[in-house]
Amino acid sequence: MVQSLNTTAELTAQGISYLGIGAKYGKILVGDRAFEFFNDNNVEDYIQIPWQNIIAVYVHVSGKTVSRRFKIKTDKVDLNFSSKSSGNILKIMREHLGNDKILRMPTLWDTTRSHFKHK
Repeated sequence: MVQSLNTTAELTAQGISYLGIGAKYGKILVGDRAFEFFNDNNVEDYIQIPWQNIIAVYVHVSGKTVSRRFKIKTDKVDLNFSSKSSGNILKIMREHLGNDKILRMPTLWDTTRSHFKHK
């Protein structure tokens, strides 16, 4: 059985982890000490990321709409997740990480514009 890093769970939501080939469905748990993902089908398949190991969280934003997908960049690896509750998950993560670590992913237009600005 997996031991959670958190002492209190602030939010639990259905989510998808995109690690390796394919998607894994499970539960996302955001708590006082870490971001955690637990696979529904395999109890031994889990991801635990303490808050101090997270460098940044990237999310697609279009207008005022927040995408379901987000990427967590850690000191070792980048992990992609998706959830219908991504807005609530990101709000709680912002409380633990601060505004400077929750970042908007650049759009195709932003990337193209910056490419021509530097030439």
